Parts: sequence; structure tokens; C-alpha cells
Amino acid sequence: MRIPHPRSLAGQLFAMQVVLVAALVAGCAVFAYVTDREQAVAAARQRATAVAVAVADSPSVAEAARSKDPTARLQPYAEKVRRDTGVTFVTIMDTHGVRWAHPDPRQIGATYLGHIKPALRGRIFAETYTGTLGSSVRVVAPVRDTRAGGRITALVSAGITVDTISAQVRRQLLALLGVAAAALAVGGLCAYVINARLRRHTHGMNAAELSRMHDYHEAALHAVREGLLMLDGRRRIALINDGGRELLGLPEDSVGRYVSDLGLPPALTGALLAAEPRVDELHLTAERVVVVNTSPVSSGEQRGTVVTLRDHTELQALSGELDSLRGFAEALRSQAHEAANRLHAVVSLIELGREDEAVDFATAELELAQALTDQVVAAVAEPVLAALLLGKAAQASERGVELVLAPDSRIDDGVLPPGLPARDLVTILGNLIDNATDAAAEGVGNESAPRSARVTVTARADAGELTLRVSDTGAGLDPAAAEEIFRRGWSTKSPGRGLGLALVQQAARRNAGTVEVTTSPDGGAEFTARLPLTTPATTP
Repeated sequence: MRIPHPRSLAGQLFAMQVVLVAALVAGCAVFAYVTDREQAVAAARQRATAVAVAVADSPSVAEAARSKDPTARLQPYAEKVRRDTGVTFVTIMDTHGVRWAHPDPRQIGATYLGHIKPALRGRIFAETYTGTLGSSVRVVAPVRDTRAGGRITALVSAGITVDTISAQVRRQLLALLGVAAAALAVGGLCAYVINARLRRHTHGMNAAELSRMHDYHEAALHAVREGLLMLDGRRRIALINDGGRELLGLPEDSVGRYVSDLGLPPALTGALLAAEPRVDELHLTAERVVVVNTSPVSSGEQRGTVVTLRDHTELQALSGELDSLRGFAEALRSQAHEAANRLHAVVSLIELGREDEAVDFATAELELAQALTDQVVAAVAEPVLAALLLGKAAQASERGVELVLAPDSRIDDGVLPPGLPARDLVTILGNLIDNATDAAAEGVGNESAPRSARVTVTARADAGELTLRVSDTGAGLDPAAAEEIFRRGWSTKSPGRGLGLALVQQAARRNAGTVEVTTSPDGGAEFTARLPLTTPATTP
């Protein structure tokens, strides 16, 4: 027959604890019983010794032993001592063992059952012997007559039966069993309460299931690319996986540290410490764009938070490239529309018989468009940057803003290292030109700002450094906001904007570069990004 075993870990621990408590209580009870019995025998021997010695030292006993009828005087005395001291018997006898006093008067005159020779030699001794009253613990002491020079004239035996001792031990044993049962009940109740709590925490799983869950837990933590972060009630990191450390740029020993001490951006720190849930919030670290979701959890009296992190860097870069492509498409559409208008004008001039004027008009438009293309292609050999500048020039022209390439711009073919991603160059230069165009376009059509709207771009690679500088003729920036412009959400435009400059700084940092802002010679703002050409870039 198979004995069922408790499945859950809490059940197994409860059964083990009950068995251990029962074994401990039983062992203590047995030990206490044996100890109590030995102590009861020792106590009985000590009481019997005290009674026998006291009776033997009594002068009246020695005096009665010299009388003609010792029984008449000693029997009442012995019985009184027996009742007063609680011993089972007090027997007084002569040196031949003939009883003078005994609890059973019928035994008076009979021979004492037991050993008396040690007492006749003057020694007090104890023994366990079976007499007329049954087995007893007894002590025999000699009676010395001082009037006869200290000669032994009688013997005194006092004892307590084993049955009396056993009855006393039984009473103690009953009390001991009561205490043991109470201890077992209290121990079992405590074990049940503790294991009920453990069962709630382990959800009734056994050891094998917990071990398997731990293995799955470790495998899942290391397998998922998304970041997982768990905070305890004191806002310390209780758990973090490899993806979370990579996305937040944290060291291996980050577990146990407070979130406020991690050196994360203030906005991201605030999201992690928030008491309310956060859903799909976009935040920037030093090198990445992450999507943050938080969910507060309750665990007993303490409150914690589960945080998931998704890498949004590549998606944000692709979104920027898509915006640039949309801008290029819009510029191409606009240029196609303008080309159609110019073509209609040329055709109309030809139809009117003004062929020379038609040729002059077409040639002038072609030279104007080709001049910028030739200038950009000659100065910037990097095709991605060249295409970006041409597209942004067309977009700026649509808004009445002139995009100018500085004369000292020069990027030769092969100068940019392979480790410097073209995507980051598009992010940096594209966002800076867009912001400059927006700033310069605000004065277009404004009579109070008669100067032309212009954006000047400098792209130069020399002395081991790539310099991308964009200045505008806009209203400029407040010097007090110089430290805040690269923070996510900062914008002089409508709400929901303000990510471009943060992405610019992030892309520069990712490539070990810097971005700074000053006042442009044209009165607006001037942004300068410097990227080293010799330091390997760190791509996301």
C-alpha cells in the first residue's frame, strides 16, 4: 500500500515539523519521567535517612532499649514519627533483629527482614528490600547508648515502599503528560500558522515545482530582449534582467541600489518612482530611447513596482528617416509642381513666338537649381548628407527660407569612418536644419523683420573631427534655457514636440561627440555638433 505524501512544500514542512515537535516532546517526557523517578527514589532515601538517624539519636530510644518492655514505649513513639514524617514504616529492633516496634503490631517480636550487619558495625546504610510491607527503600541506623560507653544497643529502620514512590511518580507523570500535550498542541498550532503563510507565498507548490519555476524564471530573464525591472517597497532594485541593465546602462551590482541613486534622467527616475501606473511612456537615457510601462504591486504590507522596458531607439531613428523621406517626397512634389509651371511658361512663350525669351527663362531656372546642386556635391562627398542637404534646401525654399551651405564646408570621400552610422548623421543634421528652418520661417511675411530668412549649414571634416554647424536668422534662444533645450519635451512650439534636440544630443553621445548652442552671427541660434572621426562609435 502506497502512503500518500503531501504535495506542497508547505504541507511537507508541516508534516516534518509536527513529527519533529512530537519526537521532541516525547523525548522530553521520557527524560523527565526517568529523571523524576530517580529524583523520587533519591528523595525517599534522603527522607528515610533523616528519619532513621533522628530516631536513632533520640535519648528516649536508647533509654527505652534498656527497659524491660521496650515495645510499650517505642511502639507509640515510632508510630507518631511515621505519621509526622510521611514514611511508610519506622521499625525499631534489638541487635539481633527482633522487632520492638512496627506499623503492623502482629509483626512485633518477629525477626526484621533485611540486612543489619553494616549497622551493627556502626554504619548507616540504605538498601531496597522486600519486606512484610512489600518492596521498599529503607535505611538502617544504629542506636548508641552513651550511658554504656557508646555501645550499639538497638537498630532503627525507616523506609518508604516502592508503591508509594511509584504513585508519586505517576502523579508527576500525569502532570508531565498534560504539559507535553499542551506543548505539542501549541507547537502544532504554530507550525500550522507558519505553514499556512508559507503555503500562501508558495501558492501550494511542492519543492520540484518551485525548483522548476526558478529554472524557468532564470531562463526567461536571460532570454527576453525587453528589460524587466522589479522594485521593492523601498524603491530599491529587487530584480533586473540583462535587457534592463543594457537599456538603462546599469552595472552588474545594481541589485539592492535605490532608483534615485542610479544616475538616470530625472524624467525617467520620476516614472520609475511614480505610485500610479505608467503606460507606453517614451523616455531618453544617455544613449537610448526606451518605452516604459510600470505597474504597482502589493505584497503584504510592502508595495513594489514591476517595470518593463522596450528599446525604441531604432524605431525612433527609422521614424526620423521616414519623416525625412516624407519631406523629400513633399519637396519633389513641390518641385514637380514648380517645374510644370515653368514648363508651361516656356511653352507659352514659344507659342507667342518669343523663342529667345523662352530660352533665357529656361536657362536661368536651370542654372539656379544646378548651382546649389553643384555646390553641395562638390563640398560634401558623403552621399547621404548631400541628399539630405538638397532635400532640406527644397523644403526650406517652399517655406520662403534660403538654405545656404557655408563656403568652408568640406567632407571628402572616405573621410567618415565606417563606425559612424549615416543614420545618426541624418538624425543630427536633419533635426538641426528642421528646427532652424522653423525658427527662420517665423519671420517670413513679417514687416517688422525685413531681413531675409536664411539657414546656414557648415559641414566640415578636418583635424580628426566632423563638425556640423547650423545657424538661423530666427529670434534666437533665451540664454536661461540653454541647459534645458536638450531635455525631452522642451519646445517653443506646440505641446507634444521637443524630441528632436534630445535625439540630437543622444546620437552625438552615442558617437562620443558633443552638441552645444550659441548665438548666431545672424541673430538667431547656432547649434554645433562635433563628432570624433578616430573614436569607434557605439551603435545601439
